[in-house]
Amino acid sequence: MSEFPEGAPCWVDAMFTDLEGAKEFYADVLGWTFSEASSEYGNYTQAYAGGKAVAAVVPPMPGGEASSQWCLYFASPDAAATTEKIRSAGGDVVMEPMQVGTFGTMAIAREPGGAVFGVWQPGEHKGFEKVGEAGAYAWAEVFSRAPEKTDAFLTQVFPYEAQQMDAGEECEDSEADAMDFKIFSVGGKGNPVLGRMKMGDEFPPEIPSYVQVYFGVPDCDEAVQKTTARGGALHFGPVDSPFGRFAALTDPQGAAFAVIDMSTTAGEMPTFG
Repeated sequence: MSEFPEGAPCWVDAMFTDLEGAKEFYADVLGWTFSEASSEYGNYTQAYAGGKAVAAVVPPMPGGEASSQWCLYFASPDAAATTEKIRSAGGDVVMEPMQVGTFGTMAIAREPGGAVFGVWQPGEHKGFEKVGEAGAYAWAEVFSRAPEKTDAFLTQVFPYEAQQMDAGEECEDSEADAMDFKIFSVGGKGNPVLGRMKMGDEFPPEIPSYVQVYFGVPDCDEAVQKTTARGGALHFGPVDSPFGRFAALTDPQGAAFAVIDMSTTAGEMPTFG
């Protein structure tokens, strides 16, 4: 796959205390297979769907006690320059740009709303080898408690065009009216790469802003059943949408993710202004 444009999601990984447990879980739920762990890079282990690299899992660094969570990386032609933009836009650089052998350069940051994300400047590793298919990355949304700050930050750091979703005249109830959702595109409004959802009172106050990563599945309900059978939890859905049937979940180690069956759609596409 060719390199991703600046600001496009290009990779995802997660840290798990029980690495073997994580591999067994995602092998069952998403159909992943795994490479041999790379001891040179902290036992970083790539996941594959249909023989194509789609994600990676890694054990915590020695002494690390961070909770398990998926980290989405955005493509950058210059990680150092992007981290300077992050600071100028009011974000925090959690990990300064670090070269990872010949694979590329990574950085970790936090946007002003509190969601953590990664930056990836590709070398030999360009990113996802496939997207939008079963077992592969499909979509992502920033769930933010401070959407105004998040929106301003994203458009300052990356070359995004932003569009607000129009709830439509048919959405007259207060819950629909209160939904605040925005789409960010690169290279024109016809190429959306990221969503942003305002976190309302339905989210417990202890849940911080976060990035929700969606993985494609052939059957949303089956993925939910496998998740709960293996000790994970269902938090929302399954629900039908114009984009597919999806559900929000956490795995047994607490990492949030979502699954979506993009072949099962319902309803009319929303409009964006």
